[in-house]
Amino acid sequence: MIRLDKIGKQNGRQIVFIEASAALQKGEKAGLVGPNGAGKTTLFRMMTGQEQPDEGQVSSERGITIGYFSQDVGEMAGRTVVAEVMDGAGPVSVVAAELKELEAGLADPDRVDEMEALIERYGEVQARFEELDGYALEGRAYEVLAGLGFSQEMMDGDVGRLSGGWKMRVALARILLMRPDVMLLDEPSNHLDLESLIWLEAFLKGYDGALLMTSHDREFMNRIVSKVIEIDGGTLTTYSGDYGFYEQQRALNEQHQQAQFERQQAMLAKEIKFIERFKARASHAAQVQSRVKKLDKIERVEPPRRRQTVAFEFQPAPRSGDDVAMLKGVHKRYGSRIIYEGLDFSIRRKERWCVMGINGAGKSTLLKLITGTAEPDAGTVAVGGSVKLGYFAQHAMDLLDGDLTVFEDLESTFPQAGQGSLRALAGCFGFSGDDVEKPCRVLSGGEKARLVMAKMLYDPPNFLVLDEPTNHLDIATKEMLINALTGFEGTMLFVSHDRHFLAALSNRVLEVTGDGIRQYGGGYSEYVASTGQEAPGLRS
Repeated sequence: MIRLDKIGKQNGRQIVFIEASAALQKGEKAGLVGPNGAGKTTLFRMMTGQEQPDEGQVSSERGITIGYFSQDVGEMAGRTVVAEVMDGAGPVSVVAAELKELEAGLADPDRVDEMEALIERYGEVQARFEELDGYALEGRAYEVLAGLGFSQEMMDGDVGRLSGGWKMRVALARILLMRPDVMLLDEPSNHLDLESLIWLEAFLKGYDGALLMTSHDREFMNRIVSKVIEIDGGTLTTYSGDYGFYEQQRALNEQHQQAQFERQQAMLAKEIKFIERFKARASHAAQVQSRVKKLDKIERVEPPRRRQTVAFEFQPAPRSGDDVAMLKGVHKRYGSRIIYEGLDFSIRRKERWCVMGINGAGKSTLLKLITGTAEPDAGTVAVGGSVKLGYFAQHAMDLLDGDLTVFEDLESTFPQAGQGSLRALAGCFGFSGDDVEKPCRVLSGGEKARLVMAKMLYDPPNFLVLDEPTNHLDIATKEMLINALTGFEGTMLFVSHDRHFLAALSNRVLEVTGDGIRQYGGGYSEYVASTGQEAPGLRS
């Protein structure tokens, strides 16, 4: 449906693509992968015609519709959420808007003189709305929005009052409702909670068009795609299989290429040694000349381009007491909304609790109560003896000093630490070379999250409280974080919508529901096996 033939693209001095080729066929579901800055967004923009390649050709079948979801959602205001979503479906949205106006006019006592004309026009517009299957579309719009976590009140409210994250969901809903022939989705799993993520997964599995998407959620990607297109060093390489197969195949390819490189290097060294040894001897002149010509003709094997991944190892944290946190008879409400009523909950040393619950159930509130950033209305919250607490919250990223560089921020936090030690820390969390000189104000969401995490883990606490620590992190950084936290010997309490993270690190599950809390003795994998659901209220 869309084909890229030997495309070349350069942005300023950066060469993005060199004679790169790939194709997306009818009905295929493919993942687009590559390091940050490799050119994934540029590729999407070329596929939609927003950018042109410098060389080569991007071609698509005549008449196909393409829906492109990007992280840049633009301005939204002045309409209801459902109207904004339906607007992406074409002419029917204009008819729907007029129908709403006419309904308001028919109910307006001041327009009684126009009633006959209004009724006549209403009949015409309603007929056109039915012809365009408008009532079914409106129902589908509500269904998609509900799947993405919108309440009825939010759907009928002004889209302009929503936060940036919820506007992202509106933009995604527009593309899903459109059901184009080809969907290009750039990080659709960002800003979604676990329940919405699972709904989107099912929707995309049932979608019969072609799909190309990026995602930092490996589990989400693995369950949807059957083909992976990798951008690396300006080239496009296609792998037939899911994300797990791609990882295995890439590792095998690297091993094979490394072995070829090493064999060739050994052969070259042997030939060069011969040439150096006998080049001054007239008796060997012909042999030396022959070998020099042979070396000139050999096509050199390049070593594999290795992704830079640095392991982070915790310094041993001081041992805490066995009772890490205790909540007794805790009541908490916001206005008329009761969050907790008589909550009893305790955390013991080395337990790793993941907190599950639908939006608004009180997951983040629980973390705030335990960390002391929120007070209970009644009851007691106590943290045990020798507990050194580290709290990662989303708002911590907003507290970074924008005028400081990454390295200056680390230096100001740890004035006693050596430069080498801080540079090693920065490298572990993806800040290598000139990246440490970036001012904090220009950092992306993922870079800010990595910096906050680095500062928290350098002088390790023995009780980690993490609220969505994997938001904005790419797959490689998540993997590094999982590996680091696997070796962490302290206690953990965390909220995450990343199933790979949940399964790898939890050994206890706390499910927060409207009827109270439920505790499960195993980790997330055992929770799924025992309940038959991947998230509260959903059946797998």
